[in-house]
Amino acid sequence: MGATHESRNLFVTGPAGRLEAILWTPSARAFSMAAVVCHPHPLFGGTMHNKVVYQAAKSLDALGLAVLRFNFRGTGMSEGKHDRGEGERGDVRAALDFLASEFSNIPLLVAGFSFGCWVGLQAGCEDTRVTSLIGLGAPVNNADFSYLMRCKKPKLFVQGSNDQFGDAGKLRELVATLPGENQVVVVEDADHFFAGKLNQVNRAISGWMTEQHLVQNS
Repeated sequence: MGATHESRNLFVTGPAGRLEAILWTPSARAFSMAAVVCHPHPLFGGTMHNKVVYQAAKSLDALGLAVLRFNFRGTGMSEGKHDRGEGERGDVRAALDFLASEFSNIPLLVAGFSFGCWVGLQAGCEDTRVTSLIGLGAPVNNADFSYLMRCKKPKLFVQGSNDQFGDAGKLRELVATLPGENQVVVVEDADHFFAGKLNQVNRAISGWMTEQHLVQNS
């Protein structure tokens, strides 16, 4: 059963201008964590309304977290221009700053899909306010994830067995070398976009969040 939330369309102040965003806040306001969910590559149609991003947001919302989705610079009504990931890390930091100011003294989580995984997890690793990370469809075939070697925070990776941009075997090899507590869930017969398999993405997120004691129950 999903959580009841209040939804706000808003703009977050980013380093290159305003960032279009949607914030879901649990109506009861009895929550102990807030999350940012980052979308896939904007030059290939990625926005905060992407199905995988929306599913991740729904899963976290159902667990009682406050959830912020936003459009990277140059996407939708967000100002600025695409910056190949460099400036986009600043966008993630701005989103985290917003959550920290909106909900003080609670831990933050960063989740990201594809390009949003690569950019979001790097910003999350660097930010002391972020305690947990979720990577969906990590594009390990052609993106440098070596920054994870310095990141001890708990991490969940959910990957399709047929992901054309992130070989599941290569991801497993990478994660096996990382510090901290990390888990890989491979969704069988799923492509990069988890077409027809989003229920398994939800199951992976809910199960891991519960196992990590980040929520009381699923």
